[in-house]
Amino acid sequence: MMNQNTFLAAVDLGSNSFRLEIGRYDHGQMQRVDYLKETVRLGNGFDEDRHLSLEAMTRGWDCLARFAERLAGFEACQVSAVATQTLREARNRDEFLRRGRQILGFPIEVIAGIEEARLIYQGVTHLLPYSQERRLVIDIGGRSTELILGSGAQTLHAASYRVGSVAWSMKYFLKGDFSEAAMYRAEIAAQAVLDEALHHYPRHQWDAAYGASGTVGAVADILAQAGWPKGQVSREGLNWLVKCFLRAGHVSQVQLEGLKDERRAVIGGGVSVLRGLMELLHIDTLYVAQGALRHGVLLEMVQRDRHDTDARDASVDRLARQFAVDTGQALRVSRVAGRLASQIISPRSGHGVDLQRKLHWAACLHEIGMAISSSDYHKHGAYILENADMAGFGMSELYQLGLLVLGHHGKLKKLDSGFDDAEFVMVLLALRLAVVLCHARQDPQDSDMTLACHPSHQRLTLTVTAAWAGRFPQSAHLLRLECIAWQKTSWTFDWVAI
Repeated sequence: MMNQNTFLAAVDLGSNSFRLEIGRYDHGQMQRVDYLKETVRLGNGFDEDRHLSLEAMTRGWDCLARFAERLAGFEACQVSAVATQTLREARNRDEFLRRGRQILGFPIEVIAGIEEARLIYQGVTHLLPYSQERRLVIDIGGRSTELILGSGAQTLHAASYRVGSVAWSMKYFLKGDFSEAAMYRAEIAAQAVLDEALHHYPRHQWDAAYGASGTVGAVADILAQAGWPKGQVSREGLNWLVKCFLRAGHVSQVQLEGLKDERRAVIGGGVSVLRGLMELLHIDTLYVAQGALRHGVLLEMVQRDRHDTDARDASVDRLARQFAVDTGQALRVSRVAGRLASQIISPRSGHGVDLQRKLHWAACLHEIGMAISSSDYHKHGAYILENADMAGFGMSELYQLGLLVLGHHGKLKKLDSGFDDAEFVMVLLALRLAVVLCHARQDPQDSDMTLACHPSHQRLTLTVTAAWAGRFPQSAHLLRLECIAWQKTSWTFDWVAI
């Protein structure tokens, strides 16, 4: 369990800005220690093939280097870095992430839009007074907009739409010119993307609307400086702001207190999206929320440490129920795989515990593809996981989980990666052996089995008793086939009866 006064850090790699929030965990609460923000505008570095330019990536890497200096001395368990829409879209994101992880010194997880929305809501509600009111939370980012409907701490519906301040500014206000025609086109285009939201977030479904992060906060600051109520964005105030833009004619000529230079280049796109959304959903007043994605990430770290509140466990259970998984077999495989893995993965380290949890999730979901077809069910299961929206999971986590499900059965050559990672190999073998030993869908006699791993020699050995081998000839036959399967990899697996 996390100690009191533990320092935690969240890094948010957004499309417009990168942010670093450092907090101290104190009796269930997170107290801010430090906050850094840099306008990187990673999202305006795309070419027509959706590749990020070297210039844009360099701006991001330089920012991460400065964040890394502030995070010196932090352990891996104290830092969580997440990336959003720009890196969801970028075809060369692996290039950016590979270098970015080296520079930052910590993993960077690209999260799906739904997961981003969930974490935003978590961060917003944590910094709002407790209430059972039905809340609509809006976050207009650089290249995506998240909408979340919730009550208290519970998310009722979340969605992510590919519309944002950077993208819309580049598309409709590229040269900085403001005209009625351009603003109208931008608002109509935003509403076309967001039109589906009217079905999920009608006015009678929520009591109050809150806006998080960049665009809403920037607009609220400008309006407050002009005498409008602080901490709010009204449709009347937004209409006044648009008239100011139109009178100025160009973004460089906008002279308004509260408009920061870092926000000037993307304010036109942000305002057009915000006004289109408020009109579409009949939002008269939008209240500015203090919480944001980074706060949700910090809270998620605390909840994962407590294990009983990890959103990933609930997501796995929900998916297993949805695909009518044989719960008895899943838990049987999980138990056997966990016991085998504990012999080669140290349970004392936090990382070892994390690997055991991933193994448990893979065991719980290894048969979800059966709902589609018993033929090649492992392939169907992997596809489901790679394309599922699962709360708590990053995209690379789901990919790794999908690889385990894909590889738990059959030939191993279908896995195009992972065999250079000894930990992945150990987890995969434990899962495969558990499936073999539980093939009769009954509890196997596995108490006397020992599994050994020699990573330097890339060799794994399972030792059983001669009596067991004679008593369970079918299992022994399947183990011989398992030895043959591993011959197609850089690793060797043997089983020995003594």
